[in-house]
Amino acid sequence: MSQRETPPLTPVKQSPGAPGPDPPDGPSRLGGIVESAMDAIITVDAGQRVVLFNRAAEEVFGWTREEALGAPLDLFIPERFRASHGALVRDFGESRTMSRRMGGQRIVRGLRKNGEEFPIDASISHVDEQGERYYTVILRDVTERVRADEQLRASREEIRDLAFAASTVREVEKRRIARELHDELGQALTALKIDVGWLREHVPPGPGPLQDKLAAMQELLDATVAAARRISADLRPLMLDDLGLTAACEWLVENFRSRAGAACELVLGAGDLDLPDPYSTAVFRVLQESLTNVARHAEATRVEVTLERAGGSVTLTVRDNGRGFEPAQRRQGSHGLLGLRERAYLLGGQIAIESAPGAGTCIQLNLPLAPGAGP
Repeated sequence: MSQRETPPLTPVKQSPGAPGPDPPDGPSRLGGIVESAMDAIITVDAGQRVVLFNRAAEEVFGWTREEALGAPLDLFIPERFRASHGALVRDFGESRTMSRRMGGQRIVRGLRKNGEEFPIDASISHVDEQGERYYTVILRDVTERVRADEQLRASREEIRDLAFAASTVREVEKRRIARELHDELGQALTALKIDVGWLREHVPPGPGPLQDKLAAMQELLDATVAAARRISADLRPLMLDDLGLTAACEWLVENFRSRAGAACELVLGAGDLDLPDPYSTAVFRVLQESLTNVARHAEATRVEVTLERAGGSVTLTVRDNGRGFEPAQRRQGSHGLLGLRERAYLLGGQIAIESAPGAGTCIQLNLPLAPGAGP
């Protein structure tokens, strides 16, 4: 057969190994569409033997039409899937559904003539004609798409690993600076306060420029000590490393009460909540950023913080009764919510944000814990 044949309009029964049907005198319009389709099209009869095999199917599977017609559908399916696939086709034929995507949301596998397996995206339909049932599969080779998805997934993993490493380095540097501010600078300032206090006790009593100068120095030192402590705590509270996550969360809540003037309650659930790094840092930073957002934007009078551990994960919930917002409309230039999502993403967790204008806001962090992350 020197020229390609256009398949007939209706499927033709073939016996195994029989040559393809002779083409009609004039190719039908439907037959021309099927033959010129870019997707592979295969039709099988009730016995799941091929009765139609278009040109794209030849290119995808590597079999000629003459070889494919009359062959069992199993010829194009990896052996480990054949039994289940046959049953699925029969169940589909007995259903009332006329067409559906094969594999649901999954990619299914095909088998080329050379034994190579490849991913396909396929849909199947059935039709009854002259008392016979036929199944038609329209499929596409998605090897390149799957490969691109895998490369994209690998790239995302690399970016996440890089971001996690950068976040870890940043936290280590914050810890170092906070420790130096607390220990070295704090001790030096404390020594200066003691010296200024000694001088005030040993200068002649009574008003005078020297007493005024020493009093001003004392006030400046007090303010500097307070600023150093605040900066150190904002960088990284030492109690997070020294006393654990629970104490650090209690400190955050108490600090929020004093700064924002709003009622704030911390509820600790069951389970060991003193997590190791990097989980404790992630929970602490999410709580810190959430309370900061409440203080800046929410105008809330009541905030409830819940921290619990169960089922191999830790959950942090921050709920306020503030003015709320529309989550789909992010404030331009605000990166608070993005920072929360990033911290959760780096550890394979999720951030859920529920809010509406006038209905307050609820931020929930769910963080899966790796085996060995505490009892």
